Amino acid sequence: MFDNVSKFLVEQYSADFASWLVGEPIALTELSPSELSLEPIRADALILLQSADVVLHCEFQTDPDSTMPFRMADYALRVFRRFPQKRLVQVVIYLRPTDSELVQQNTFTANRLYHEFQVVRLWEQPTEFFFQRPGLLPYAVLSQTSDRSSVLREVAEAIDALQGRQQQSNLAAATGILAGLVLDKQMIRRLLRRELMQESVIYQELRKEAREEVRQEERLKGEQLLILEQLTNLFIELPQNIQDAIAYLPSDRLKALSLALLRFKSLEDFEQWLKENAG
Repeated sequence: MFDNVSKFLVEQYSADFASWLVGEPIALTELSPSELSLEPIRADALILLQSADVVLHCEFQTDPDSTMPFRMADYALRVFRRFPQKRLVQVVIYLRPTDSELVQQNTFTANRLYHEFQVVRLWEQPTEFFFQRPGLLPYAVLSQTSDRSSVLREVAEAIDALQGRQQQSNLAAATGILAGLVLDKQMIRRLLRRELMQESVIYQELRKEAREEVRQEERLKGEQLLILEQLTNLFIELPQNIQDAIAYLPSDRLKALSLALLRFKSLEDFEQWLKENAG
């Protein structure tokens, strides 16, 4: 969720982020991860933008990640292979305060390979900087401050002063989501206008995702109940461990199980199937 919010902000306010991370407010356009032959499972977490001279690669991390140095080196080589003439700016931005040493790492070393990237720990950044550009406002509450509620109040006032209802709603929703990392929901609701956040593209997309998750859960429960009924018809009584095992099966395994049921002669057949297929 926090990755998606940051990706939305970077795409909508690329010049603001370029000013912060690149050092100049240049216009940046989205760069598809597929152009770098990146695996889809990682491409979803990447934020890649480019101009005529610069490629910006940034990753927003809620928690420390021990694989980050290797990933940054891997991405850097892929960018160089595709755009050898462009300057690469790589930044890992950690959102939530932590004492982990992993958030201090900014180099990757293996054999004679050495790669360095930038690391930003938001809780160490001066708060006033994030009030200079609208696209950065949602991160102010995560910055270096001893009074996050007061900062959130100032952010809400700054958002209200902006032009455009849609811009206000999107920034308010982004601020509310990110503030959830460091403040309780009641505090956020008191300081940010709920009706404004509900109008945002971000809020609507999250509601859509939540509805889809509910529908998927309902479908999964329906499949589980159907399997339990079929097994009960076959074997009359099901031990609790059998019921628990079915509850942990994903949808694709449940479908496979429904096809295999006709071959079962005993509960031992089911247990054998579970050993072979539950993983």
